Amino acid sequence: MRTVETVKSVEIPEGVEVKVEGRIVTVTGEKGTVTRDFSHAPLFISKEGNVVKVQVGWPRKKEASLVGTVSSHIENMITGVTKGFTYKLKIVFSHFPISVKVKEKTVTIGNYVGERSLRVTRIMGEVKVVVKGDDVIVQGISLEDVSQTAANIERATKVKRKDPRVFLDGIYVYEQHEGMEG
Repeated sequence: MRTVETVKSVEIPEGVEVKVEGRIVTVTGEKGTVTRDFSHAPLFISKEGNVVKVQVGWPRKKEASLVGTVSSHIENMITGVTKGFTYKLKIVFSHFPISVKVKEKTVTIGNYVGERSLRVTRIMGEVKVVVKGDDVIVQGISLEDVSQTAANIERATKVKRKDPRVFLDGIYVYEQHEGMEG
């Protein structure tokens, strides 16, 4: 038997402004603005006072689960504009020192396992990437952009045609948290 309605509420903290136009949600805070389009989801999003409600009437199983997913995305947007997100990656090599350079919207990885060709990966959205010694720090206000950029960097150093248990060279995520440093 289906439930009549599934509703989730998201509190809006002080200093954060949320604008809902149909299924497009815009969150503005001290760190910036994040906009997300939820038009693919068959649900209703409304703002009442300092609460954003995500609801669906007579939901099937997937529609009911979408309510929780969309409300979590909105919570992540609020966290992003208040605190931000940081992913830290470690450059690991045993013989050939890996060189990592950031240029505009790309990250260039050179001398990976002694390869002559460069491996290039994209930086998503408004994400800041900084290389400090053996660390690559990825920061931004959109969790999806920050995590996808970190995944792109990690994936660019995938070991090909060798045993990955032996050749552990690469760039790996070792820490992820809310908040931006410096």
